[in-house]
Amino acid sequence: MPFESLGEYVDALEKAGELKRIKAKVSADLEIAEVMRRLMYKGDQPAVLFENVEGSDMQVLGNAFGSIRRLKLALESDDFVDIGQRIVDLTRMKMPSGMLDKIKMLPKLSEIGEYGPKYEDRGPVTEIVEGSDKASFNSLPILRSFVGDAGKFITFGMTVTKHPGTEIRNLGVYRIQIVDEKHAIMHWQTHKRGAQHYKIMKEQNKKIQAAIVIGADPATVFSAVAPVPEGMDKYLFSGIARKKGVKLVKCKTVDLEVPANAEIVLEGYVDPNDMRMEGPFGDHTGYYTPAEPFPAFTLTGVMRRRNPIYLTTVVGKPVLEDAYIGKVIERSFLPLIQMFHPEVTDFSMPGAGWFQGLAVISIKKMYPGQAKKVMMGLWGMGQLALTKIFVVVDSDVNVHDMNDVIWAVTTRADAARDVLIINNTPTDTLDPASPLVNLGSKMGIDATQKTREEGYMREIQQLAVVDEDTKALVDRRWQEYFGSSTDDR
Repeated sequence: MPFESLGEYVDALEKAGELKRIKAKVSADLEIAEVMRRLMYKGDQPAVLFENVEGSDMQVLGNAFGSIRRLKLALESDDFVDIGQRIVDLTRMKMPSGMLDKIKMLPKLSEIGEYGPKYEDRGPVTEIVEGSDKASFNSLPILRSFVGDAGKFITFGMTVTKHPGTEIRNLGVYRIQIVDEKHAIMHWQTHKRGAQHYKIMKEQNKKIQAAIVIGADPATVFSAVAPVPEGMDKYLFSGIARKKGVKLVKCKTVDLEVPANAEIVLEGYVDPNDMRMEGPFGDHTGYYTPAEPFPAFTLTGVMRRRNPIYLTTVVGKPVLEDAYIGKVIERSFLPLIQMFHPEVTDFSMPGAGWFQGLAVISIKKMYPGQAKKVMMGLWGMGQLALTKIFVVVDSDVNVHDMNDVIWAVTTRADAARDVLIINNTPTDTLDPASPLVNLGSKMGIDATQKTREEGYMREIQQLAVVDEDTKALVDRRWQEYFGSSTDDR
């Protein structure tokens, strides 16, 4: 059964030996963030629950998703590919025509209905409700992560908005800088869906309602980060990810729905006429992003549990917690990539490349120029439009082994022939190398084996591989060589 709340997930982490409770008094100003970073950089360390945070009665949960092991527990999945496969199966499902077909489809239709959100009158998040007179950011243990940060930032808030035309809901994770007890700054980058909703309202000179959810069941948290297909409601995606619809309640001061089992909900609106300088902030590229103008969020109400857990994360030079979440996105969206590009055999976005920096794609190559065709297609798919470097390799190369990838690049790519540069393309807002904010270049490297049609006029050299007879001989005699102390072959 999927987790219904963050608290259930914390209990499961503890039972699995994946949680460390810290009882010593700690500060949300720099100290907590440094503890979290050190654990993540050390590797194979547990999630941490800070129980005694200076100036707050809330517990702070960090590094909750900071390993593949924890993410497998969180999403009840062994390889995460099944999440994307469920979306593909839904898109390919044919409507029944005859009575027999309709009977056969009943279980599948029932499954679809089970994925949709369920609406409740109340839930744990409505245990305490504060109107605009009492609502304040000051009650939260919001972190300052680096000494050069402009202030305190909410780093794992799920911002809920609704498309003004279609009313399809989006959840996105954007950093939010606190200004005072009632105001913050919403850093939604221009390519993100929340920013698109905001721009539609800005054209009408209207404010956009928003709700910031802090802490929910793991599948809903994952859904907020995931770049789901255009037009899909994020709550539906959460239901698909967890194989069960998420329970929702209405906000009190804005016309939006939020998870009934959430920890904290901050209600308010973003005003296009109230622009403020946001940043600097030490971000996931490892650099401080400079100050830029972004619109202000005004707090109009708070809903929360009586004893909420404040979920947070820290970013910085890779590899930190966000890299593991990114790896799950990579795995779960492989079936969607293959639906549009069936020649793709595997896909990897190394954490060290902060996921928008570099992607490696393996293909089953069948015709000349196919690698460039795949590059162009992927640059046209949603958030992959922001990926700055693509490396395409043959299907015999392991995209998750950088030694194998580097071998392919250096033995199958010629710089003049196989490197593609495209100027004036969209880039990630946080890219510290692009010459302009949001605009730069792309590079594609075709590291597949070339054919004569592609200008390779030499004889293709044969791979040096061990013959099967020798391999079998050494397999049989391995223990004779080394005894029972090892069976490493």
